[in-house]
Amino acid sequence: MATPLTEQLADASHSPDPHAPAAPAAAPAPRQTLSGRAWGMLFVLCGALFLDALDASMKGVALPSIGADLAMSTSSLQWVVSGYVLGFGGFLLLGGRAADLLGRRRVFLLALATFLVTSVLGGLAPNGELLVAARFLTGVSAAFTAPAGLSIITTSFAEGPARNKALTIYTATGASGFSLGLVAGGLLTEVSWRWVFFAPALVAGLTLLGGLWLIPRSSRPTGPRQGFDLAGAVSVTAAMLLLVFTLIQAPEVGWGSARTLGSLVGVAALLAAFVAIERRAAAPLVRLSLLRSGAVVQANVGAMALLGAWLGALFILTLYMQDVRGWSALTTGLAVAPSGAVVVLLAPRIVAPLVARFGAPRVILAGLVAASLAYLALLPLDGDSAYATGMLPAFLLAGLAFTFAYGPLNILATNGIAAEEQGVASGLVNTSFQFGAALSLAVVTAVQRAGAGEGHSPDALLEGLSSALWVPLVVSLLGVAVVAPGVLRRRSSVR
Repeated sequence: MATPLTEQLADASHSPDPHAPAAPAAAPAPRQTLSGRAWGMLFVLCGALFLDALDASMKGVALPSIGADLAMSTSSLQWVVSGYVLGFGGFLLLGGRAADLLGRRRVFLLALATFLVTSVLGGLAPNGELLVAARFLTGVSAAFTAPAGLSIITTSFAEGPARNKALTIYTATGASGFSLGLVAGGLLTEVSWRWVFFAPALVAGLTLLGGLWLIPRSSRPTGPRQGFDLAGAVSVTAAMLLLVFTLIQAPEVGWGSARTLGSLVGVAALLAAFVAIERRAAAPLVRLSLLRSGAVVQANVGAMALLGAWLGALFILTLYMQDVRGWSALTTGLAVAPSGAVVVLLAPRIVAPLVARFGAPRVILAGLVAASLAYLALLPLDGDSAYATGMLPAFLLAGLAFTFAYGPLNILATNGIAAEEQGVASGLVNTSFQFGAALSLAVVTAVQRAGAGEGHSPDALLEGLSSALWVPLVVSLLGVAVVAPGVLRRRSSVR
């Protein structure tokens, strides 16, 4: 949802540069209007984004059923979500570079085919280990489809009304996919949790067929060919995996144990290796000097806080509604759906005007404050809390938080970045979204286990979940603390 807003604001505030070099003759001319075939191509690309959002939300409401069927503990169950977001976040930058070097259509279709296969493997998984592995590979495939699909849009439609219209439609698709996935996931889980894997595979198959027919072949990339920096992608992904695994296992093996301390040292070593690789790589995944920008840092920390806090809270609430309150998966999906409905209804209409009037940092801050209020409203939750007063206000506030903050975070992360590094900056903030989710889920799981102790009764589970509800609030407040100083500095500068 963020990139369309970036494009809208860029189109509104920048006129074409008369001194800019002309496009190469071999490149296809961007479309000035949405022809019938252009609508078809856009429909396919929206289908891929819809698939990513649908896949993520469907799994959440199915977690208790998956855990019961495959005998997975709460700590291992969160890897069904974390495995996906780590694969997605760890390879997103590499996926964008692959699309540029190998061809966007080719990368998009191959990754979509991989998504189909790994989704089927997840649905057939006989145990938790294979399921988590399939989820990780599904995340990796999504890390290649997402940047390839978006870049097909931005290179196929001319800047101005045509691209704005295409990106606005693309934006709404992602939000609607997440909202529909919550309800569809509940319905399918009532039949069997395995259908929350098979259904996305079916959507992927249909999208793949449409892509083969409707996405035009483009000329091979010209200019100097650059490397992939596979070492950088592997080192940073390994660091994220080890950190999340360490946080999950620490309550069991001890925070001061040799295993925990050794793992943390390993994380530091991997991150140091990543920095060294990026400094020496001819075509690094991330130019480290980007991180000297205060706005870029604030945007990436805000991204980690926004999605991390929400997925942590959603993980807790799903277990609460199904394992403590005894609600069905369908009821759980319907209960959470208002959060997505708020985004679908409001984001396309109000966010761009708000950013144009108040600036991205202020709108982001409003979103993070709304998120903090949402998680604060959940703290009194107990075994008898009424939905209308105990949970619905929090879901509506969370919807407002994503409406205000998600798109402007991408704007802030890419403002002032050179054109040739826009993809890197966009990939970096999307990586932060995914890593924040994985890290927050790990902390939530650790706190929940510590709060529940050795008990397995509903009362013990509720005690652990109540303790874990503090984590999303703290994470969201950290985001506020990082973004607010930037807003205040900009206000003083304007004065």
